[in-house]
Amino acid sequence: MTTTKAAPHSLVSLKLPTVVGLLIGFVRAIIQALTGNPAFPNPAPTLVALSAATNDLETAQSAAHSRVKGAVEIRNEKRAALLTLLGELKAYVQTVANAGPAEHSAAIIKSAGMDVRKTAVRQPRVFAAIQCSVSGSVKVVAPSAGPRARVRAPKSPARTPDA
Repeated sequence: MTTTKAAPHSLVSLKLPTVVGLLIGFVRAIIQALTGNPAFPNPAPTLVALSAATNDLETAQSAAHSRVKGAVEIRNEKRAALLTLLGELKAYVQTVANAGPAEHSAAIIKSAGMDVRKTAVRQPRVFAAIQCSVSGSVKVVAPSAGPRARVRAPKSPARTPDA
């Protein structure tokens, strides 16, 4: 009996920039990619709400640059609100990508202006348990972990006679 694994769906990765100005440009690129995209007819949250949150963040960022008292806190609140909307949009894009065939999910994610998460490639563990000639004993064979550095104790300072 053989089993086959289904190809896993690709996962959405936002890779959000930490600088607010770059974040605004990143969100505008996503909005542009989703506008008129047939794969995403009714995005949730709406593109209007996403645009409004982006414009609010841009206004708050310009106020923070002018060093108005309390503007940084307001900007951080607007940024948090935008990140919440982006999290919802990421979940929506992932749902749409999972609804289609697995081989097309990466293309669907990229058409939304988002990145595809890299999958980790792990090598299988290579070891074996071999039964020995003595009853109840097993020899376990595993690859070497490589050369190990020797740990040397620090030398104690030489004692000098008190003069």
